Amino acid sequence: MLNGQIDLHLHTTCSDGQDTPEEIIEAACNAGFNTIAITDHDTVEGVIRALEASSGKPLEVIPGIELSSIEGIDDVHILGYYIDYKDPVFLDQIAFFKEKRLERAEMIVRNLNRLGLDIQIDTVFRIAHGAPIGRPHIAEALLSEELINSYGEAFRYIGSNGPAYVPKYNVKPFEAISFILKNGGIPVLAHPGILERDEMIIELKEYGLMGLEAIHPLHSPEKQVYYEKLARKYGLLITGGSDWHGKGRSSSFRKLINSRKVPRRTILEMKSIIGRNREKSGRFDRST
Repeated sequence: MLNGQIDLHLHTTCSDGQDTPEEIIEAACNAGFNTIAITDHDTVEGVIRALEASSGKPLEVIPGIELSSIEGIDDVHILGYYIDYKDPVFLDQIAFFKEKRLERAEMIVRNLNRLGLDIQIDTVFRIAHGAPIGRPHIAEALLSEELINSYGEAFRYIGSNGPAYVPKYNVKPFEAISFILKNGGIPVLAHPGILERDEMIIELKEYGLMGLEAIHPLHSPEKQVYYEKLARKYGLLITGGSDWHGKGRSSSFRKLINSRKVPRRTILEMKSIIGRNREKSGRFDRST
């Protein structure tokens, strides 16, 4: 796991990660972290378990989420921080997203069957362990049945240009941002250097975007500096994290070098924003 004090992008087995929330907490404490954010895809189950596991430990767990949206042909991921993970309206909406993920997975499996890959949706369910189903679960199911030889080979079938691909339920980036704002959270554009749609940033700021994830393992040091400067130019928070999914998932998710730590001031700025919002709305403290 990433060495340093802060990691604001961690996935668990509650979505498509390979470590349980409890394992993430143990590893973070052992590595000397003092702040992490659980940002599973379209679920807060990992947040709830991580908060329980961190009780009494010198570790702050920020309730977070990563929402998938689509702009044109591009996937746009919006991170939400300090979310109200008990809000019933919020929970109803992410339950709807989970159902749409299931429908998509069933369609992908049918496409794979037509291509001669005898994979069953029950195998995908077993791999997902009740988490919102994503393509990584389908890839792991194909591997477990020895229908393919590598994780990368799976995405030649189910990647965006693959013959079994099915588009996601179409949520626009501004809708994901609005959803997080209405919940009282802080919306941040995930890994903008992967997206390479910088022209969207100004527009998304007008819809309420509050930050850019400048620090990411797939951003070169030069790209990180570029997005840090862009964030300052537009008055956005500078955030970052390992986008951790687990040691075996991909060589892309490696340790960030020590010189690329998330600055402590990011947490202080986010807490200041949440404090002001709380005074206006009367929402409870999301850190408990």
